[in-house]
This record gives sequence, C-alpha cells and structure tokens, in this order.
Amino acid sequence: MQIIIVGCGKVGRTLAEQLQEEETDLTLIDISQDKINAVSDDIDAMGIVGNGASINTLMEAGIETADILIAVTASDELNLLCCLIAQKTGHCHTIARVRNPVYSKEIGFIKERLGVTMIINPELAAAQEISRLLRFPSAIKIDTFARGKVELLKFKVLPEFGLDGMSISTMTEKFRCDILVCAIERKDSVAIPGGNHILRDGDMVSILASPQNAALFFKKIGLKTHQVKNTIIVGGGTISYYLAMALLSMKINVKIIEKDKDRCEVLSDLLPNATVINGDGTDRSLLLEEGLGKAESFVALTNLDEENVFLSLFAKTVSSAKLVAKVNRLAYDDIIDSLDIGSVIYPKYITADYILQYVRATQNSIGSNVETLYHILDNEAEALEFVIRENSPVIGKPLSELNLRKNLLVGCLNRNGVVRIPRGHDTIQIGDTVVIVTTNKGLRDISDILEK
Repeated sequence: MQIIIVGCGKVGRTLAEQLQEEETDLTLIDISQDKINAVSDDIDAMGIVGNGASINTLMEAGIETADILIAVTASDELNLLCCLIAQKTGHCHTIARVRNPVYSKEIGFIKERLGVTMIINPELAAAQEISRLLRFPSAIKIDTFARGKVELLKFKVLPEFGLDGMSISTMTEKFRCDILVCAIERKDSVAIPGGNHILRDGDMVSILASPQNAALFFKKIGLKTHQVKNTIIVGGGTISYYLAMALLSMKINVKIIEKDKDRCEVLSDLLPNATVINGDGTDRSLLLEEGLGKAESFVALTNLDEENVFLSLFAKTVSSAKLVAKVNRLAYDDIIDSLDIGSVIYPKYITADYILQYVRATQNSIGSNVETLYHILDNEAEALEFVIRENSPVIGKPLSELNLRKNLLVGCLNRNGVVRIPRGHDTIQIGDTVVIVTTNKGLRDISDILEK
C-alpha cells in the first residue's frame, strides 16, 4: 500500500513510525528540510521537501498511484486543500486533520462536497477520552468498542482491594462479574494472562466488559464508580472548549482557569454555563482559592507538558481529585507514566490510532473490517474490533477448537446488539463484531488470529 503523509510534525512523525510497521510504501512531504532529514534518519521512507498542496510536489510523491494521502500539517485549510488537489490528481483515499471548532460543525459538508474520506480532530478526540474518564474516574484509561457497548478499562490494584496473591480465575469466581482480564502490566513486564496468573498490588490491570458489568465489578472490589460532579481545568485551549462542552452536557460543573484575558472573553461567550477565571493556573494560591482541595477532578491542559505534569503532582498532594494531564511530547512517556499522576492523555497517539485503523480497514475490506484499533500497554499490544462480513476459517467453530495464536485473547462478541464475554463453547458468526487483544501486531483480517 502506497501512502503519502503531508506534514512531519509530532502527529506526522508518530504516524510514520507506526505505518512503517504495516508493510506500506511511505512518502513524506514537508516544507522544512530539517524535519524531513530528522524523520528520514529514523524511518524507512522517501522524503520530499515542498508544499503538499502543490500539484508538482504531489506528482513527485506519486499521487497518481497512491492509495491514501494523509494531510496533518499545522493548517486546517492547507490540509483540506492537499486532499482536494489529491482527489483531482489521483484516485486515492484522503484523510485531513481539521482542528478548528468552526469546521467541526461542517464535517458532513466537507466529506460529501470536497470528497475528503476521513476528518480527524485530535483535540475533539482527546476531549472525548477525558470526558469518559471523568464519567468513570476509577479507570486510568478507557477505550471503547461496539459504539460504546464494550469498554477496555485500566485500573491499578491497590492493597485495600484484597486482590494481592489471588489468581484471575479465583477473582472472577469470587466476584461473579462478566468481565475479562485481558492484560497486566507489572514494572517492566507486560502479560496477556491466563486464569492461573497471580495478581499483585501495584499491577496495572486492563479489563474488557460492558459499562454496566465494569461498574459492578469496580463496586465489588471497592472502587468508586460514580462520575465526578465538578472539575477544574487549567488552560483554555481548543481541547478545554470541547471538554467543557461535553462535561456541561453531563451536568458536571466546570471551572476553567486561563491567563489570556481575550481568550477568557471568548470562552465566556462560547460557554455561558461554565465559570471562566482569568488568572495564572500555575499559581498555587489561586488554585487553592478556587477550591482545588475539594474538587472531584482536575485536568491540566496547558501548552507545556512540564506544567501539566507538575500541576497534577501538586493537585495530588492537596486533593483526592481524579487527575488528568495532557502530554504532547512522547519521548519521556515512560518516565511520566512512572510518576503515578492519574491519567495521561497523548493526543498524538489518539490521532495515529484513528488513522491506522482506517488504513487496516482499507487493506482488507472484503472478509472482515478493522472497525476499531487501539495501541495499548505502552504500545506493546493492540486491541482491535473486527466486523465479520463473510465466511472464513474461524466461523462456526467453538473457540476452544480454534488454533489461536499465542498471546491473543478473543475478548468480546457483539451479536445483534447483545454483548458477551465469550467462553470456549462460543462461536464466531457472520455479522458479529469481535474484540481481539494481542501482542501480535499487524492483524488485518479475523483469520489472522489463527496460528499459521
């Protein structure tokens, strides 16, 4: 598959790193020679210095034979123009990153009239992920499948749960909740466990379940399951706007602290039901005056990763709030994760996963489609949702009789809107959607779950 990426910023680079593992022929375009050189040093791709909206540049990149063009420059308008010219010059699918809230209300028109195949809005996607976490604050991370009917939730095993030394099968039998433990992270190790796997305090455990069953399980082990009633957001950027809109619709009280006075006035007009405060969100006394000590959630969304991390660390010392921090730079994610500051959101990863699932679906659109894809466990594993469209070797056979690949779990079956955690006697049928969790990367078709 031939793919052209226009824009080699953080998103473009992250995308290129992941797509190079997908057996793709990559061409990268950017107006900066330095960015092209930096990416080309680490990634096996052809680099072209030029304007991605130029016909000559696109022709040099091979637009006439390309399968997908992805435009992720810093300009929405340039991204849309790149896609428009690509549509007129070649016959490829086009994906544009569009961030301005004004355009978010016009997505249907853009896709239908301009022919853009897919619109990605990293800020909106990040806000949606944060809003899910505030709805279910016990979880550190939540990924959704089957249009919200199934969730993959990560939580930390604490001593008060009484799970230390207990096997997964014993825990499942004791609490009698329809959940599946599909991954365990412990210091430097990642495991897709069997029933005999022993849990330890401090483990990061990922479970697959319906929202109702996950809530029941969390309640039984002693974790809070109710959504937060209020939140303090530091930083008044685009993510904050989208997040405030979502939280206000969930009847959550929102307070935004932003130091730019003009931006505060804009937010006050756009969000009349939110409290917008003009002030320095890194000022400890201001945060305490505005009720951080009693806040149920605290979200750090400034433009500086360091500020967001330190603000979360401070909030952790003065409150019991659910903590969420946005981080853009990916180089220190292992260090940040070790700080135990609650949930960390990486917009670049979210964007790359959305685009990658589309690429996988395009590569195999007959037998089964990759409907949803998430990189999990610090990129060591993938959780995928397949839509079964026609017959294949996995159809109709009990799961216990399938020769499944190692380190792979069939996590969930969704049949006619009914979701269940499958057992050995269950079978996969045409029309099902199936969630797979595995450390085997690159699955494109449901038949790929079988040992070759």
